[in-house]
Amino acid sequence: MTTDSGAPRSGEQQESLAGTQIKAIPARHPGRWVATIFVLYLVVALIHAAATNPNLDWGEVTRNLFDGFVLKGVLNTLWLTFLSMVVGVVLGTILAVMRLSPVPIVSGAAWAYIWFFRGTPVFVQLLFWGSIAALTGPHVAVQIPLSGVVLFQTTTTNLVPPLVAAVLGLGLNEGAYMAEIVRAGILSVGEGQSEAAASLGMTRLKTMRLIILPQAMRVIVPPTGNETIGMLKTTSLVGATIAYPELTYVVTQVYAVNFLIIPWLLIASIWYLAMTSVLTFGQYYIERYYARGAARTLPPTPLQRLRALFGRTLTTIHAREATQPLGPISKAR
Repeated sequence: MTTDSGAPRSGEQQESLAGTQIKAIPARHPGRWVATIFVLYLVVALIHAAATNPNLDWGEVTRNLFDGFVLKGVLNTLWLTFLSMVVGVVLGTILAVMRLSPVPIVSGAAWAYIWFFRGTPVFVQLLFWGSIAALTGPHVAVQIPLSGVVLFQTTTTNLVPPLVAAVLGLGLNEGAYMAEIVRAGILSVGEGQSEAAASLGMTRLKTMRLIILPQAMRVIVPPTGNETIGMLKTTSLVGATIAYPELTYVVTQVYAVNFLIIPWLLIASIWYLAMTSVLTFGQYYIERYYARGAARTLPPTPLQRLRALFGRTLTTIHAREATQPLGPISKAR
């Protein structure tokens, strides 16, 4: 080996160069540190404000968080959400298939339904079903036309109790939105699938049930999960219109008596957050299930993400230790 002047280097110089390592200096990102400090400051300030504000009354919250009255409202909310989503999904699937029908009357009827229920507020629809007796009268009768023979007669309140009125108001409205979600999922499947099924002699209904819908679920599931979470929160409108004892209605009835508005609203908020978190967790695994045939590698689960995060952290620490300059003893060796 030679020097810059062309003369050969001595053995001591070559050993000195061999023991020297290039020290990589990472790029500086001061903006990240500023943003991190600012966010941490906001988090600490919010926690301090929540812990020290006497108006929040955390003692009242902890005492009544699992009160039987509150738990009954939670169960009613979950039951109402489940029934409304079942009605919405089934009705939306039927309407989506009708929208794609080649028969103009069938597709036009589905379009008119979607237009009406998406064009009017769900609050108004709940008020309508809660006041259905003003339309039909106090009694409802089914009779043979032009004969006067009554086959069935009952009161309107027995035929449409508060739970049925709430499910009709929420489910019929949800069906209009689910129809567009299911239709988008069906259209996402290539036309070649339908053509291949038709070449095998499968009927249109059988093709839709066995070929198209299973493949469309990958597109349908994510927005359906969002609709379910939205439905859970929309049930809070039921208490103000139909007086069904869901969570928000129960909470408002309590603080109307003891005037502790903020603590009881916190109780409702905590339960809504807990329920939506469970639904979000379930939605993730359903999406992962239907992604099996579309992705070569499935998205990691939350536990896998935590393990990967800690694994990356340990790898970064080991890499930094490996790039540090060698000490005198190591250099001597």
